[in-house]
Amino acid sequence: MNDRLKKANSTSALELARKVLAIEADAVNGLIARLDERFVDAVGLILACHGRVVVSGVGKSGHIARKIASTLASTGTPAFFVHAAEAGHGDLGMITRDDVMLALSNSGQSEELLTIIPLIKRRGAKLIAVTGNPDSALAREADVHLDAGVAQEACPLNLAPTASTTAALALGDALAIALLDARGFDKDDFADAHPGGAIGRLLTRVSDVMRTGSDVPRVTDAALFSEALLEMSRKSMGMTAILGPGDKLVGIFTDGDLRRTLERTPDIRSLTIKEVMTRNPRTITPHKLAVEALELMERYKINQLLVATEAGELIGALNMHDLFRAKVI
Repeated sequence: MNDRLKKANSTSALELARKVLAIEADAVNGLIARLDERFVDAVGLILACHGRVVVSGVGKSGHIARKIASTLASTGTPAFFVHAAEAGHGDLGMITRDDVMLALSNSGQSEELLTIIPLIKRRGAKLIAVTGNPDSALAREADVHLDAGVAQEACPLNLAPTASTTAALALGDALAIALLDARGFDKDDFADAHPGGAIGRLLTRVSDVMRTGSDVPRVTDAALFSEALLEMSRKSMGMTAILGPGDKLVGIFTDGDLRRTLERTPDIRSLTIKEVMTRNPRTITPHKLAVEALELMERYKINQLLVATEAGELIGALNMHDLFRAKVI
């Protein structure tokens, strides 16, 4: 092991890492006191926007800008990233008078951004600048300027963008969440924007996994016990819904009910399902999250759940196997 590797593995590496984290934490904390009406103005400018938020930057600021655009788009604010250099070579055509540009530059003097700003202005688009220098050219040209300045970079040379990019990213997150709150963006909206991956599975709705139509076992409350058993066997859900007058849900009959019925009533030939059904079954509405259905099933130790409207109209049904298939469990 050479001397450089020995040094990296020494306590000085830990000390330096802690110092980096402390500097970056201070950079984010420093933003809090500087937040003022300009932040509110930026939120208002975006809320009034009839187009999209175009987020742009160069170098490390460009990477941060790309992430902010993604966060905005996934939390209810239509947004996309345009590299400032590419904008000057044709991508400027993506930007319209109805858009708002969110430009990131720590120095506020990025040549690529300053080149396209007059063209953005001429199109009628609004400009929000996030810089570390309130006296920079970019800050002066902006309709709203947000100060993301830091006392120092976490780099020992005070050169590599570290604390400054962390501060810009945190400010972008604050903007996205303020917009999310202002729009009333909720869990259902989030589910629509995140259909894939682990988040998508957690935000899957009951309507996405439930069985509907002829796949849902159902009989009327006038049906014979034997007819209900036949329906349960055909639909293979381990239960059947029981419908009363006006096709309103009045009960459920499950495999567990079947065992209890056979124990109590050996002669089932003249039995009607109304006599042995479980009344007022537990239900869930279709817009609820599938994980909420799972929580209900686990809490009440049931394996099936009927899906109904608030008025008691049967819409669908699901069981544990449906949740397994959807990878909710």
